[in-house]
Amino acid sequence: MFVRGIRGATTVENNDENEILSATTELLNEIIEENGIIPEEIAHVFVTVTQDLTATFPAKAIRQMEGWELVPLMCSLEIPVEGSLPKCVRLMVTVNTEKSQAEIKHVFQREAKRLRPDLSKLTNA
Repeated sequence: MFVRGIRGATTVENNDENEILSATTELLNEIIEENGIIPEEIAHVFVTVTQDLTATFPAKAIRQMEGWELVPLMCSLEIPVEGSLPKCVRLMVTVNTEKSQAEIKHVFQREAKRLRPDLSKLTNA
């Protein structure tokens, strides 16, 4: 058994609670689906947002997902680097798995595909 990190990121159009929560749920659901994981396999989820997202904690969306109530979550701010991608939510899902690093599928949606084009799939929304 290995501990692996699964990266994910998405963006929102507005600093709006519902939009942030919806985008976070959509991102985590795709990470779950792409990697075939269940909450029991998750060690923790580290969530970051850019400083322009202040309407809510994205972790709130994860806490509302069935089966995720006991998964440890932590939110933080991204480093405010000039020219960095705005209105971005990032997830680092740490999972216990038998998968190799090469088998892990990272998920980048919307404008966040620009963060890691080498890991982004063309089919991501």
